[in-house]
Amino acid sequence: MKTPENIYLVGPMGAGKSTTGRQLAKVLGKQFIDCDAEIEASTGADISLIFELEGEEGFRRREGAMLKRLAEKQDVVLATGGGAVLDRDNRSLLITRGFVIYLYAPIEYLVKRTARDRNRPLLQTDDPRSRLEAIVAERDPLYRQIADLVITTDKRSARYVVKEIVKKLGAI
Repeated sequence: MKTPENIYLVGPMGAGKSTTGRQLAKVLGKQFIDCDAEIEASTGADISLIFELEGEEGFRRREGAMLKRLAEKQDVVLATGGGAVLDRDNRSLLITRGFVIYLYAPIEYLVKRTARDRNRPLLQTDDPRSRLEAIVAERDPLYRQIADLVITTDKRSARYVVKEIVKKLGAI
């Protein structure tokens, strides 16, 4: 099976990009990189603090710069931040530098997966479900626009999702 050199995982928070990405990279013999973790490592601050100090706009600038750096790497599986697709340049970069997989999950699943996570600044609101619905409504068309492959992750283990991805990559 000839797999794409670089695989970029996109999708909303809670869809399983990091968990799936780690396992997919291991199965494919590639390096796994998590964009948000790289931003935290390079700044010495967690995403929540960056949002607090610089706002979403400041974070998105950092995210775009990090994506440019990471897109230079070869033979990777990269988990992007959920909002990376909001920027046109980021979308173009992902499309031209690798194979994009959209990990899709219904709202109910995303709400469950993110319910206890305090490191999601956009969900620190009185109504996280409504916020997630608004986020997905805005971003889903962008994820689909750039995706080479769409995989549903709800009610499935990461291992199952990885097997499905590998199977579909083999058919491409």
